[in-house]
Amino acid sequence: MQKTNPPPPDSGFGDASIAGLVPCYNEEITIGKVVRDFRAALPQATIYVYDNNSTDDTARIAREAGAMVRSESRQGKGNVVRAMFEDIDADVYVMADGDDTYPAEHAPAMVEKVLSGYDMVIGDRLSSTYFTENKRPFHNVGNRIVRKAINTLFDAQLNDIMTGYRAFSFTFAKTYPVLSRGFEIETEMTIHSLDNNLRLYEMPIQYRDRPEGSVSKLATVGDGIKVLSTIFRMIREYRPLPFFGATGFISIVVGLLLSASVIADFWRTGLVLRFPTFIGAVLFIIAGLLLFVAGIILDVIAKNNRKAFITQCNGFAYLHRANRS
Repeated sequence: MQKTNPPPPDSGFGDASIAGLVPCYNEEITIGKVVRDFRAALPQATIYVYDNNSTDDTARIAREAGAMVRSESRQGKGNVVRAMFEDIDADVYVMADGDDTYPAEHAPAMVEKVLSGYDMVIGDRLSSTYFTENKRPFHNVGNRIVRKAINTLFDAQLNDIMTGYRAFSFTFAKTYPVLSRGFEIETEMTIHSLDNNLRLYEMPIQYRDRPEGSVSKLATVGDGIKVLSTIFRMIREYRPLPFFGATGFISIVVGLLLSASVIADFWRTGLVLRFPTFIGAVLFIIAGLLLFVAGIILDVIAKNNRKAFITQCNGFAYLHRANRS
């Protein structure tokens, strides 16, 4: 694995090593400026550009601008992030998109927050200029829906769930299980952090829309569906008791409603007049009870997984301190 070079003594961050991570796909218009900006903002950092099968001059321009350029053949931002976290060792990771929508001048403050003890620093676009700069109204609506859903389900108060501008600690990068393949990676990161009670810090940042000629790789409908699917999947995995309990409760209620009319007929006539309805009602009630029991079992497993994750994080933090000393 690549170890970033330690910063010079007068860098302001002591001997901490910093890696700038820029996932890229066909960003030749903006990547040169992004690399130069982040090198100026974090002169002690090594800037890595991961080229995700670009068909333009992204890799060449990034290399000429001073970045370490690597390739990731598995298409999708989630796959690129997975490769970055596997390949690179650093005390702090700062990740930004290669489309020049995130100003590099916020990076030093984000690094300071990670060095002060936070696991992940979130660059909050939505509290500043996102809704005025972003020209894609469906993206604005989608951000609001996702934010409301996750904050409600995880009892949180985050402003920006899907920002691509983040900073991470070494322990977070090495213990975060990257499962998503595409742009839903940011949503997965946020839910993972909330469920495991990690130390998060939201920092308002300025956001600017893509410059003329730069084209977004986001498919509003397709990637929106993937994000919603990710939320659904992670709620099922991280909050199994509310998920299966609610489903089971609905099933039981349906069964009771169906059985009510059958019971009323039996009370009046002494006969079960509608056996199919009665059998269906019993099946709904049994299914609801099974779902509820499954939720309890999976909830215990999820809690044990959280315990194992804490132990894993402690182990990585200890090894990291030992290697630095």
